[in-house]
Amino acid sequence: MDWAQILVIILSIFLALFLLLGIVLTVLLIRLTQQIRDVTSSAQRTANGIEGVVSSLTKFSSPGIVAKMAFGQIKKLKKRKK
Repeated sequence: MDWAQILVIILSIFLALFLLLGIVLTVLLIRLTQQIRDVTSSAQRTANGIEGVVSSLTKFSSPGIVAKMAFGQIKKLKKRKK
């Protein structure tokens, strides 16, 4: 066997290994991107739900907070006058 033939065999083995490794990594990357897409869509749905709850709470709690602050100020004024 000539040294060139041995070199061709060694290089073809390494090429086959790198090709196989590239295919496996590509499949894993595709699976990973699908999982990331699922997680982000789930997080988006959760954020939208929380946003709706918070907006509902602010509609109901804002008048209550304003009234509580007003009553607190009135009580302070009454204590100062006494």
